[in-house]
Order: sequence, then structure tokens, then C-alpha cells
Amino acid sequence: MGANNGKHSGSEGKGSSSISSDLSSSTDQTSTKTPKNAATSEDSDISMRTRSTPSPALILPRSSPALFNGSSTSSSSFTAETIAMVHSPPTGFAHPQRGLWQPKDQQGAPIDILPDHAFLQIFAHLPTNQLCRCARVCRRWYNLAWDPRLWRSVRLTGDVLHVDRALRVLTRRLCQDTPNVCLTLETVVVSGCRRLTDRGLYTVAQSCPELRHLETAGCYNVSNEAVFEVVSRCPNLEHLDISGCSKVTCISLTREASIKLSPLHGQQISIRYLDMTDCFALEDEGLHTIAAHCTQLTHLYLRRCSRISDEGLRFLVIYCPSVRELSVSDCRFVSDFGLREIAKLEGRLRYLSIAHCGRVTDVGVRYVAKYCARLRYLNARGCEGLTDHGLEHLAKGCPKLKSLDIGKCPLVSDAGLEVLALNCFNLKRLSVKACESVTGRGLRVVAANCFDLQLLNVQDCDAPLEALHFVKRHCKRCVIEHTNPAFF
Repeated sequence: MGANNGKHSGSEGKGSSSISSDLSSSTDQTSTKTPKNAATSEDSDISMRTRSTPSPALILPRSSPALFNGSSTSSSSFTAETIAMVHSPPTGFAHPQRGLWQPKDQQGAPIDILPDHAFLQIFAHLPTNQLCRCARVCRRWYNLAWDPRLWRSVRLTGDVLHVDRALRVLTRRLCQDTPNVCLTLETVVVSGCRRLTDRGLYTVAQSCPELRHLETAGCYNVSNEAVFEVVSRCPNLEHLDISGCSKVTCISLTREASIKLSPLHGQQISIRYLDMTDCFALEDEGLHTIAAHCTQLTHLYLRRCSRISDEGLRFLVIYCPSVRELSVSDCRFVSDFGLREIAKLEGRLRYLSIAHCGRVTDVGVRYVAKYCARLRYLNARGCEGLTDHGLEHLAKGCPKLKSLDIGKCPLVSDAGLEVLALNCFNLKRLSVKACESVTGRGLRVVAANCFDLQLLNVQDCDAPLEALHFVKRHCKRCVIEHTNPAFF
């Protein structure tokens, strides 16, 4: 970026050949004419890549003209597998020196009068792909677009994106000022990039020691070894989303990292937010290891981890007493005994989802209501063992409840709703979807006492038209989800 900046001789090829040699070059390069407009067409981009200065390429799928996670169009004029991303400034777009008068017909675009700090503020709002495109406009934009302050996060999306190569090229470019490490990069989001493999995560682990936020949702080719490498080499990692990574069964440090750590350190991982939704292979033993290493966890989501049982929750509560949000939805082996363990979190627990845990009854809900008085959100949809008695304990034990989902609980009736409404005045969201025993009487009591209600779901309920109008009159900001065609 420095040695070959602004020159047109053959030495430019030497200055960037070490980078471009690792990347595929674009085919079909037939024009050598320099484009005149900064915001060029696709054909202009191709011609710019054929100048004497080589332009390293960022590997992209054929079907998408976008570099990364920006909006893409339905058609593309590119037939090659690569789209150039400038690593050395474009030579044909030398920006005129600011402050020097030029003839009116030779002056630049009006946007050129903006100062650098204004450009940086604009670029800060651009997604990764658009920022890379801006770097290809002119020399000034190139220097501004690669300002380290703009590269605290990288977001890539796309089913067919060559994400491993993209991460390698980006990290290599961002490591130019600080060899081998990207000290500014703190967030990497590659959710939905199904072609991501362990190799891409190894690149992140080796190049981004200051990483704090990583999302690889839906990347089912990622395995335990790559995750171990990331958490071992990125000691500041706090947010990890590996939902849908079905091969991941555990989170721990690598053996090398464990040996290097002193016994006083305790071999801990600093992760606070962990989403392992749809990690179907996760078992109690793996959850035990996770809890033992990630003792600072405050948010844990285990939706549809169907092999988790009460035993795994016991380990979780022992090692992670600071958990504030927990989801074990669709974990069919979780029962009242598991809720008894969860209740040991006491006043720290704010959010709990036990949806479709068929073994949960009033007994387990009673434990939660007794010890978790600060609970704000409870999702018990599909817990068919929940009755009015359990709802009564919940209403009296958790009066600060703001959101409650008891849909598809056939044993809940108007009596339970009346107790709920008389104790939980701050209720904002309530779902009684498909509760066959709920009628207009219960809905009227709720509306008369919970004035701040914002969402009410009464789909597939016996809710008469008069009751819905009553709710609308008393809770003017409430959105009612219903299946009554006469109410609008």
C-alpha cells in the first residue's frame, strides 16, 4: 500500500505480487481504458483490473456481484469467479490536490469537497461489501476506506460465498500495519455462510486476538477443534453464536492453551453470551464441560438441544451462578427436577423458556415462582401439565412478570387468568393461543387490570367479539392477534 502508491511503472507489479499471487485473478480482461466516472459500471470495473498495477482479488461466487453482506441484484455481468478488491490504490483516479483551483470543467464531483472526517462518518455506516467497493473509486477513497477505525467489524453472508478465502484476504490486508494480527477487529459475523469451514475459523483465531463477538449461525461444517482454537486464542471473546453448528458438541480450551495457563487462572473462558440452538449433538457431558470452563455465562440458549436432561442443568447451575437468561425450549428430557435446579439461580434469573418441555408440571413452575421473584419473561407454551394452580403460584411469586406465553396449555382457564391479572399489573405481553378453556370472562379481567398490555394473542380461543372490543377500549396500545374474522 505504501511503496507502490501512485506510480505507473513496472515496479508496481512487484510491490503487490506477494499478495496477488495467493488469489485468483479475474478472466476475460479485454479493455485497458481507464473509466472516467468514480461510480463506474461493471464493465468499468473489469477494465480497471487490467491496468499495469495488479489488483488482488477477493474470491466471490459467480452468482453474486456483492463482495460480502450487502444487497445483491438478480443479474450479474461477471462470468469469472473473482471480483477485484483493490489492495493498492487505483492509479487512474488520482484525486486533485484540495485547495488548488481548477477550471470548472475539470473540477471533481461535489462530494469531493467533503473533509476526511465527514467521509469517515459516512463510511462507518456502510456494510463490508460496500466499503470494499468504495475503496475502488479513487486514491483518496481507498486510503479512507481502509482506515483501521472502520474495520472493527466484518460481516459476511451468502450460501455460496468463498468465505474462507474472503476471511484470509481481509485479515491479510488488515494486518499490514500490525504484522500477523488485526488489533482493531472485534466483531466477525459469518452467519449463513454454509461454506465456512474450520480453516476460516483458524484464520480468525490466528489473526484476531482482540475478537469479542463471533457469529457462525448455520455454518454446519464447523467442528469442535475450530471452536476450541478460537476461544483459546481470543481471550476477550464474550459473545459466541454457534446455533445450527450441528457438529459442535462442546466448548473448551485446546490442550496447548490449558498447559500454558497457570493453575490460578482456572482455565476459564470469558464468554458471557452463548447460543447453541440446534446443536443437536450436545449432551449433558458436553454441557458439564461448557459450564466448567465458561463460568461467567449470563445468557445461554439451548433450544432444541434434545439430548440435554436435568443432570446437565444441575452442572450448569453449579458452575454458572450468574445466568440471567436461559432457554431449554424443546428439550424433552427436562422435567420438574430440572426446574428445581434452575430455581437455584434465584433472583438473578430474568428470562426463562421451557416451551414444549412436556415433562414440566405445576410442581416445577412452583419452584421457579418461589425462588425467582425477579423473573420478567416466561415461555411455557406447550407445557400441557401446567394448570391454574401453577399459574396462581407464578402470579403471586413473580409479580414483576412482563411477558408470559402459556399457549397450548389446555388446562389453563379463566380462573388462572384472573389471578394473573390481579397480581401482575405490569404485564405487557400475554399469549393464550389455543387455550380452549379461556373465554371472554378471563380476557375482560386481564384488560381491566393490565392497562399497559401491548400484545395479546388469543388465536384459536373462544374469544367473543364483545370481549375483544372490551380489550381494545381498555388497552388502547394493545395489538390483538386473533382468528375472529368479524373483529378488525
